[in-house]
Amino acid sequence: MQLSRVWVVFRSDSDSAERAAKLCAEQLKAHGAVVMTVMSGLHSNPYPGLLADDRLPDLVLVLGGDGTVLGAARYLGPLAIPILCFNVGGHLGFLTHENSLLEQLLLNEGEGLWQRLQDSHYALERRMMLQARVERHDGIPANGDHRDGQGLLCHLALNDMYLRPAQEESSPTCRLELAIDGEVVGQYQGDGLIVATPTGSTGYAMASGGPILHPSIDAIVVNPICPMSLSSRPVVVPPRSRLSISPLGDAGRRVKLWKDGAMAAELQPGDRCLVSRAEHHAVLVVLEQQPSYFGNLSRKLHWAGSLTEALPSQN
Repeated sequence: MQLSRVWVVFRSDSDSAERAAKLCAEQLKAHGAVVMTVMSGLHSNPYPGLLADDRLPDLVLVLGGDGTVLGAARYLGPLAIPILCFNVGGHLGFLTHENSLLEQLLLNEGEGLWQRLQDSHYALERRMMLQARVERHDGIPANGDHRDGQGLLCHLALNDMYLRPAQEESSPTCRLELAIDGEVVGQYQGDGLIVATPTGSTGYAMASGGPILHPSIDAIVVNPICPMSLSSRPVVVPPRSRLSISPLGDAGRRVKLWKDGAMAAELQPGDRCLVSRAEHHAVLVVLEQQPSYFGNLSRKLHWAGSLTEALPSQN
């Protein structure tokens, strides 16, 4: 991998991430790279400004938690720009390498990291993404920050798209109709509906009782949020499925569409949200295969196994 131009993106509310970003930028400049260092967070989105420059980077280094990575993937996925992520100042870090690995690799002026990248001692992992497009009942074009293959505005997500009531204080539940590939599957009365990728299956979908899917699988999880019917269960559908979700009820029953926890659009009865697999994948740089995916799950989700023995069974 060439390192001629690198963006270093750090979590905005983390002093440790900012310090690590400064160190990485200094070492990269010493290796001859042109470096842009920016912060990313709830109230700071650097990507529209960065992408206004036609000179795209060879690598984007993300220092933060999963939320910082998700924000990067939504903008960099369509451009197939590799993302290298370290959990600096984050929480669970399902999508990141551990901070201890970064500290180890940055020793000796970063020879362990930058030379490794230049020598192509890494793997690239492609993660499936979702795209969502809103169709208004009045025909007015909906907003979006990307365009699909037909040139229509849409939203992208690496983890999930979900719909929830827009005004929870006045409408605590919503009623959503789901159609898959043109066939109406059912109506869900409850707190909303999650559509997740395998990557996102360990996020909001898992917290709502959904299944965990290995990220190497291409599939879509459809998961109701606190449904008012015990027969409303999560389902897993093929990746080529096209989902249509429509809010039902009177005009006051508005719902909001969220992408990876960020607000995307507001819908009212008569509108519909079309969700499908995105045309692009997020490209993540993998430096270490340890811990394994399941080892990572076990450690971060605190799977106890035996309550009396911490060591693996000898059977």
